[in-house]
Amino acid sequence: MPPAPRRTALLCALLTCAAPLTTGTATAAEPHAAAPSPHFGTCPASVPAPPAPDRVECGTVSVPLDHTRPDGEHIRIAVSRVRASGTPAERRGVLLVNPGGPGGSGLPYAVTKRAKLPESVRRAYDVIGFDPRGTGHSAPADCGPMGGLFDSPAAAPVPHDRPGERAYLDAQRRLAADCATGTGRALPHLSTSETARDMDAVRTALGEPRISYLGVSYGTYLGAAYAARFPDRVGKLVLDSVVGPEDWHAFDVRQARAMLRQRDVLFDWLARHDSRFRLGTTPREVRAAYLRTRDGLTTHPVAGFGAAAFDRAVYRALGRTERWTALGDGLRAYLDEGAVDRLRPAEPFDGPASRTYQAANRAVKCADGPGPTPGRVLADIRGLRRLDPQPVLTGLEAASCAYWHTRPAERTRLGSPTAPPALLVASAHDPVTPIAGARALGRTLPGSRLVTLHNDYSHGVFASRGNSCVDSTVAAYLVGDTVPAGDVHCEGPGLPEPTPPRP
Repeated sequence: MPPAPRRTALLCALLTCAAPLTTGTATAAEPHAAAPSPHFGTCPASVPAPPAPDRVECGTVSVPLDHTRPDGEHIRIAVSRVRASGTPAERRGVLLVNPGGPGGSGLPYAVTKRAKLPESVRRAYDVIGFDPRGTGHSAPADCGPMGGLFDSPAAAPVPHDRPGERAYLDAQRRLAADCATGTGRALPHLSTSETARDMDAVRTALGEPRISYLGVSYGTYLGAAYAARFPDRVGKLVLDSVVGPEDWHAFDVRQARAMLRQRDVLFDWLARHDSRFRLGTTPREVRAAYLRTRDGLTTHPVAGFGAAAFDRAVYRALGRTERWTALGDGLRAYLDEGAVDRLRPAEPFDGPASRTYQAANRAVKCADGPGPTPGRVLADIRGLRRLDPQPVLTGLEAASCAYWHTRPAERTRLGSPTAPPALLVASAHDPVTPIAGARALGRTLPGSRLVTLHNDYSHGVFASRGNSCVDSTVAAYLVGDTVPAGDVHCEGPGLPEPTPPRP
């Protein structure tokens, strides 16, 4: 996994690295060591240009593969920056941003997320994006075939009998073996704790005494890990759509239960709009139409689109209500014409970026703490099937940790009683990161406040849902000097109206 010299040279050519941002030992191992000023240049094509007059620039930071061995092998962390647009008097420092995952590329996020931030935040902060180790341009992980995950069509993802359960576990075993072979000696070093130390190396390279941070989804877990290790170097900490302080498999199962609740809400919504979707006038009729679609694609995949691809499309749609219209149209198109074009996600599942994402996702989760046993994985799947015979198991990525080739002795530490109070943000009915996680993580960050968007069913809230109550509260925290006096409650939009049908 660590880039070979030729690959490193190519990456620096892509990022126009005039010189490495760090040399020799890592700044995370020598917290107060001086670091050369960053040498930023042009960005790879994956990073969009911000609106004029702003501009984005990219570079790399050299960090140890293993932070406990600062003189050992190094990798490069790709970093992007859009400078604050305000006056020097308005500047509050740097705001590192992370889009989630684990496995999400953060390099373009400095541009895309910044464009949605309130103007006061854009004026106050240099927004810093970065690809966490194992993703994007930061020594990307490679797990090869990943146990057949990318087969087309892939095997049915929900086991319904003992042979199916054995096949499911065998796929997880093969996935773990593929990651061990493809990622090699880097495998145990793709943890959130190591990435938190990379963040501190970025801070040192930028010459900042503290960093403020905005993390979404998995990014909240990363932010809490940074606060646990470097509480005195945290400025403002915004954790949006919060992953709770539990092991990854427990989180995945909790998410799977929430997905079932959300799917029931979807079925009811589709039934209430039967004149638009024609899937049934009751949730039970809509569910039957849904199962006819899934059963048909299980038996007769269309152009490689089978049950596994269908479940991935459903999983993706359940997390954002603005995707429900497209899913309803896709169900109707399949039942009427046998067509699957409208069911396919806009982003291809089987592409280089997706393969890196899926590899990094498992590698990070399994490096963050002891994984489940195979028996626990099966018990939890059976429990989900008791809740619903046809659950959505797409998000159970940590199941492969049952067979991981390196097993950490302890879990990643999250939060610190000495870190500054954080601002946590949650949608009341988010199925991807259920709100219970925000409440639990808040208890590890004393003095923190929770901003809840009620009557909302989507993932990602601040500078995402367009809610003025949420956005103004978070902006005041980031630019001002105090946290809210108590938890904040904002009213959400409720479920959307369907978008008009395509001509």
